Amino acid sequence: MDASVKLGRIWGIPVGLHISWFLVFGLVTWSLASGYFLTEYPDLPKTAQWLLGGATSLLFFMSVLLHELGHSVVALRNKIPVRGITLFIFGGVAQIGKEPQTPGVEFRIAIAGPLTSLALAGLFGGLWLLDRAQPYLAAPSIWLARINLILGLFNLIPGFPLDGGRVLRAIIWKITANFYRATQIASYAGQAVAFGFIGLGLLTILRGNFFNGLWLAFIGWFLQNAAASSYAQVNLQRMLRDVTVAQVMSPECNQVPGNIPLDQLVEEKILTGGHRCFLVTEDGDRLRGMLTLRDVTAIPRANWSRVLAEQAMVPREKLILANPDMHILELLQTMDNAQVAQVPVVKADQIVGVISREHILHYIRILGEIGS
Repeated sequence: MDASVKLGRIWGIPVGLHISWFLVFGLVTWSLASGYFLTEYPDLPKTAQWLLGGATSLLFFMSVLLHELGHSVVALRNKIPVRGITLFIFGGVAQIGKEPQTPGVEFRIAIAGPLTSLALAGLFGGLWLLDRAQPYLAAPSIWLARINLILGLFNLIPGFPLDGGRVLRAIIWKITANFYRATQIASYAGQAVAFGFIGLGLLTILRGNFFNGLWLAFIGWFLQNAAASSYAQVNLQRMLRDVTVAQVMSPECNQVPGNIPLDQLVEEKILTGGHRCFLVTEDGDRLRGMLTLRDVTAIPRANWSRVLAEQAMVPREKLILANPDMHILELLQTMDNAQVAQVPVVKADQIVGVISREHILHYIRILGEIGS
């Protein structure tokens, strides 16, 4: 999930807000100010209730951020990259760069988040014991203690991809020594939990509590989709685990010399040929760089006749290069981290092909047709 608003970095991890966060922040603030604080602390002035509602909402999302940082710190300690943390309508998500390699690492990463939330519940509960005589401090303290306790316990529900589902997967993985089988069982458990939430939501709606029922059903729908998608992703990794770049790449490369002007390239190769990516070469097959349609359009059109391909290209030293014997999953990870859609395939300093996300998707579709 991409962040709409970038907040900065913590320990090198990008942190941001999804657009849906602003909606839930407003709802939580409204719920606290006009509901919880009004009922539990009616003597507080109206302005104070709203100010405390906003401050408590911010502390709640800081708690969610600390929950995700709990996962992230353990992942980093086990040399697993973390692409970023995004806060969104359901709380937060830490985007772990790759799957853990052992059940022990999986268990430690998964349990770190709920343990962080439970520790925060204890911390805010302790603060409430100290400041309960002061409503301005007691009101947010006890609510944050309760919500962190709920967050920690909710995430321990054994339904993948919740933290509890990942703990379950780690345990089954340890017992069976089969990561894919463990993922399948944890995913089925996750979908069962999700359908349970949907059923409970519908029952709650029938009993007259429409908003709470709709929210429960919405959570169930989200969990069901997440569980199915997570299993599909892992199943795809299993399909591709022994596939190499040589099996997927195209040996046909759109090569152009470095001295071709951009206007000629557009006229002869892009508009007529429909190509969007070119390898800039010399001496036939010696790679100098890569030029994409995005690189061309970054140059003002009025300058195309004066700018050569070698001037607009991304030079070789800045390119991601693939080897024909490289595993496709490793390449996908590299392309994902670099946010590129295609890479040259080079062997012994000679171009042997090109591979793109489209080539990989085409290969996956063929695998699916053969499997069906």
